[in-house]
Amino acid sequence: MKITFLGTGTSQGVPFIGCDCAVCTSKDKRDNRLRSSVWIDAPEASIVIDCGPDFRCQALRANIRKLDAVIFTHGHKDHTAGLDDVRAYNYHYNKAIDVYATEETQEILKREFQYVFQYPNYPGIPQIDLHTIANQPFYINGLEIVPIRVLHYKLEVFGFRIGDFTYITDANYIAPEELKKAMGSKVFVLNALRHQEHISHYNLQEATDIAAQVGAEQSYFTHISHQLGLYTDVEAMLPKGMHLAYDGLTLEV
Repeated sequence: MKITFLGTGTSQGVPFIGCDCAVCTSKDKRDNRLRSSVWIDAPEASIVIDCGPDFRCQALRANIRKLDAVIFTHGHKDHTAGLDDVRAYNYHYNKAIDVYATEETQEILKREFQYVFQYPNYPGIPQIDLHTIANQPFYINGLEIVPIRVLHYKLEVFGFRIGDFTYITDANYIAPEELKKAMGSKVFVLNALRHQEHISHYNLQEATDIAAQVGAEQSYFTHISHQLGLYTDVEAMLPKGMHLAYDGLTLEV
């Protein structure tokens, strides 16, 4: 199974409008982050977790030729705004794209993309098949997806475990019984927004503490703001087996 980080940033990502900090002006491509998303290319299915406003650019950059499904962690705009761009896959494969989301996230999608769900359909609009998920495993073409319930301040968000890979973004609390689902992962991914505390995201210290509890062979941090600092500086201070993710990073799991 191949994992590609399509984006590792936030809406306060890099470059940030009007900001002349060291990160926003960095020439290191690892400091240039689009909104957080990941592509799972498995024998069973090609899946994207979250498609934010940068999705079209990310799909072109990663050369995603085939897309079977999109899974949404939650309904915030920086994770959903690219849904319209699945229409290219509709056209090439002449089929709808399966979209997996909670009932709450589906309501947001129906509100934000009314034209997709209105009948009769206008020719050429995205064709999607909605599937409702909750806090129990589901399958995409036989590939098991295990949701992990986390909190993003007071909002319920889902992370997901797929085989030996666990991906959690937009969290600042994970209940012990939910964190157990990540135990034994070979690769563990968690959000780490900045050094300072934040009301709805883990900061770097909190993220490293959680990663240490999970004890994966390799842990990566994503959903990074420009406030965290330069990639090379932060990478150098991380414990062994922990890394900053960056756009375009590809792993075999």
